[in-house]
Amino acid sequence: MFMNWRRIRKWHFLRLISMCCVVSLLMVCWEHVDHHVVSHMKSYSYRYMINSFSFVNKSLSVSQEEAARFNSFPYLLNQNNVCKDKDVLLLLFVKSSPENFERRQAIRSTWGNESYVSHELGVILKVVFVMGVHTDVTNSFLLQDLHEEHKNYGDLVQQEFLDTFHNLTIKLLLQFRWMHENCAHARFMMSADDDVFVHMPNLVRYLQDLRRRNVRDHWVGHVHRGAPPIRSKNSKYFMPFDMYQWNSYPDYTAGAGYVISGDVAAKIYQATLSLNASMYIDDVFMGICAIAAGVSPQEHVYFSGEGRTPYHPCIYEKMITSHGHENDIRYLWKAATAPEVQGISSGLVGKLYCTAVKMMLLCKPYFSNTYSCMAAFT
Repeated sequence: MFMNWRRIRKWHFLRLISMCCVVSLLMVCWEHVDHHVVSHMKSYSYRYMINSFSFVNKSLSVSQEEAARFNSFPYLLNQNNVCKDKDVLLLLFVKSSPENFERRQAIRSTWGNESYVSHELGVILKVVFVMGVHTDVTNSFLLQDLHEEHKNYGDLVQQEFLDTFHNLTIKLLLQFRWMHENCAHARFMMSADDDVFVHMPNLVRYLQDLRRRNVRDHWVGHVHRGAPPIRSKNSKYFMPFDMYQWNSYPDYTAGAGYVISGDVAAKIYQATLSLNASMYIDDVFMGICAIAAGVSPQEHVYFSGEGRTPYHPCIYEKMITSHGHENDIRYLWKAATAPEVQGISSGLVGKLYCTAVKMMLLCKPYFSNTYSCMAAFT
């Protein structure tokens, strides 16, 4: 056997060049790699202690008097009898802002249409838009419009706190307090942003199955596991050490849209009565409350994270939520609930076709924070 020494030397040379390129790239991008890979690996390994022990809750525990300070804002708009004497399958809180009238209108006429859900799906849905006060508190026209909107629809709940990103946890407390006071008998509760699309027929079928099986301790959504606190002051999600000192957040679901059973809602409400709600990332605060309640989030591959899901009938057939729909909710509702969508993956050919389509749409090498690749096979 003869060896081609020239080819061997050429191969070694190419390998050396490749290694130099990789090392150079790592040197240039090391800060990015260290932040997004190494920190995630550290926090993911740390998450087991965070989720299993109570030291996080102890560090954030306050007296009931101090906790009440975060949950005692007076109501400016309210409707406290919408659930009275009704067998409510789902109480759905939509986190809105005073100026987002068009988004609320789109929801009322599509996936949040209570009459449609009652007549077509045969269950009772109650939609409540929760909000604080616009930062321009002197805007008399906006105040007048809100009162007129509430007079026409009776579905707004507003408290007297500024409606800002750093008060999202206050808005979370508002939801659990309002449910406790006015709709504690609802079988399930959902919290969603006002730019989220919810495929209500699919969600109702899912919840009806849970109700038939009498499922309890249920919290489902797009789960973040072992997420590290962001310590960069330039980030919207900056978390200072004096507010949260641990290397990992507890497991939590993306706040864009998640569902909990009624018994979990009651437990979370009780947890909020003794925790420091100055933790302004509401998703994370929900995870902290869940540790106190002894509840863990469950992943559902058709709950979206912060990303928008692809547009395709094979996706629509099983989708539950999709995030980032400020302007196209009406279009998506019409497309996703079209009769031809149902059964598109029936039969062997349909299953193979939709699996191939979803693999191309979802199994991508980069992170999109929407449905995982696993959704292609379910």
